[in-house]
Amino acid sequence: MTAQEENTLQETAAIMPEESPVRRFVSDFSESRTALAGLAIFAVIVFIAVFASFISPQDPYDLAQLDIMDGRLPPGAESASSGYTHWLGTDDQGRDMLSGIFYGLRTSLGVGAMSALLALVFGGVMGLLAAYFGGRTDTLIMRFVDIQLSFPAILIALILLAILGQGVDKIIVALVTVQWAYYARTIRGTAMIERHKEYIEAASCLALGHKRILFRHLLPNCLPPLIVVGTVQVAHAISLEATLSFLGIGLPVTEPSLGLLIANGFEYMLSGKYWISFFPGLALLITIVSINLVGDQLRDVLNPRLQK
Repeated sequence: MTAQEENTLQETAAIMPEESPVRRFVSDFSESRTALAGLAIFAVIVFIAVFASFISPQDPYDLAQLDIMDGRLPPGAESASSGYTHWLGTDDQGRDMLSGIFYGLRTSLGVGAMSALLALVFGGVMGLLAAYFGGRTDTLIMRFVDIQLSFPAILIALILLAILGQGVDKIIVALVTVQWAYYARTIRGTAMIERHKEYIEAASCLALGHKRILFRHLLPNCLPPLIVVGTVQVAHAISLEATLSFLGIGLPVTEPSLGLLIANGFEYMLSGKYWISFFPGLALLITIVSINLVGDQLRDVLNPRLQK
């Protein structure tokens, strides 16, 4: 290469700065139309859940707004008392199904996100400790993880809720107990690789504290797989909460939930009142699929081996 060509390359590099990690992440994510569609749908769902009390035509849990004469109206029927059109019909108590789905999304997303976040924090710390200290600490933590993962998640949640009872806080505790092992195993596998790299050995030679090495050096390099698992586990928590509420041991009947809405219409399915369970089930399906689409694309973007 001649001196003139080197000068040209240097001038070009000075004019065109290196692409930032955030911009590169957005660029890689936007290459998948399926992921963008899932992200757009999930954004709409989050908007509906946050502003449910403002955009819902009716508060489905305000007894003053309900009329038993409006019970089990088909989709598109008008209320005899208020004249309001119930676009998705009503349930057996006269509650507007569209409003019930909006409120149910808020509860389901809140429970799923909170339980996944708490499980990520607890399971992430346990996995880091197991990988960093090794020995008996690693053996003790991972044996607990192996024992828990050998049982179905729904069985553990059923036993815990049978002991704790119903309630939002109770089901969050049950979901955290079920989910933390997945995070612990994931971050432990990644941290075992990072543990023996040069930057960790250099930090140990500088006599840095264990806390600083764990959370300022080791943890940031283990976050990508943890984020992907966290996204998938949010969908898993939402589906698990809906299953428990459908069985009648999750959230109480006074709390709106997609699982409870599906359970309310299950006994009317054979009589032709399909909309009471169908529309909440469809909303649950769309929510879980959109989260999984986003999680799949995050896995592809954050894992260099899967990039094209």
